[in-house]
Amino acid sequence: LRKANLALADLSEANLKGANLSEANLSGANLSGANLSQANLSGANLTGANLQEANLTQATLKKILLQQANLQNAQLSKSDLHYANLYQADLSGANLLEADLQDANLSQAKLLGAGLLLSYLTKANLSGANFSGANLIGANLSGANLSGANLIGAIMPNGKIFDSSTMGLYNGS
Repeated sequence: LRKANLALADLSEANLKGANLSEANLSGANLSGANLSQANLSGANLTGANLQEANLTQATLKKILLQQANLQNAQLSKSDLHYANLYQADLSGANLLEADLQDANLSQAKLLGAGLLLSYLTKANLSGANFSGANLIGANLSGANLSGANLIGAIMPNGKIFDSSTMGLYNGS
């Protein structure tokens, strides 16, 4: 399925475990509830796709395009999202345990109540993202751009809940 054109396809509940979908066009596709664990989607285009409650555990998602995608309650633990573009994506309630989001673009993304425990957000663009109620315990935010991000109620890497009295760029303390 490498480089396949599956734009607007209905793949809801599909079992694509371990599939090679690298550089595929899945823009606008419905992958809700699909099993994409251990799949390779590097360089794929999933702009505007529906991945609600999809399983992307240990998936390779390097340089993937997920702008404005719906990833609500998706399982992304231990997935590789290096350089992924998640601009305005909805990751509310998603599980990103130990996910690698280094250099990823999550600007204006929704991460309400998302689990980002032990995730790597090094040098990620998180500007304007909404992390309300998200769990960032143990997450690495070094070099991340948090300008304009909403962190109210988020549990920060040090275990403290972020509130308006600690506004400003996160410094790790």
